[in-house]
Amino acid sequence: MIVLNIIIFLIPFLGIINSEDLLKYGAIYGPSIVLSGESWRLVTAMFLHGGFEHIFMNMLSLWFVGRVVERWFDNFSYITIYFISGLIGGLISIYTHPVGVAIGASGAIFGIFGAMAGIVIVHRKRMEAQFKAFIKEFGVILLLNLIIGVIFESVDLSAHIGGLIAGLVGGMMIGKGYIKSYIIFSIIIMILIYSYILPELYVTNYEFY
Repeated sequence: MIVLNIIIFLIPFLGIINSEDLLKYGAIYGPSIVLSGESWRLVTAMFLHGGFEHIFMNMLSLWFVGRVVERWFDNFSYITIYFISGLIGGLISIYTHPVGVAIGASGAIFGIFGAMAGIVIVHRKRMEAQFKAFIKEFGVILLLNLIIGVIFESVDLSAHIGGLIAGLVGGMMIGKGYIKSYIIFSIIIMILIYSYILPELYVTNYEFY
């Protein structure tokens, strides 16, 4: 995933930090996704970044967290959590910022982070003291990210939280062997958000677009 993100970022026309260019090449934009049916933006936006600092921080986080989670899940489960978290994070971002332009892999990465917590919770009885230590560290890191999200307006905290919850649920369900149930449950949640909550929001405020 790191290699794929970097390759896409290094393609010259995707390295431009310009809202119009980002929209052209697949950034999340509520009206385009909900009113025009361009749902593919939820996927492409996960591989777009606004500059070298943006992609560096995201890929560094994915490197540290992803290596740990890869040891606990098979490749299919890992990729499933990554994409579902990114998609749900994107939908939550649209609901929170209806006409905002959003890019980045943060929602998916927070999903991997959440998956790590989820599987630890499932096996907490076996881990005992290690579980308590992990929860403390997890809490500190989560608090720091929440503070960063509040301080910097460019950080989409809603996408982070949406991805984190999706990953947490995924880690717990897959940790118990319910990967098919997790996929079905996630699809239902995404359909509900896309088909009911968001269209109603845009119909109500259609005059603004």
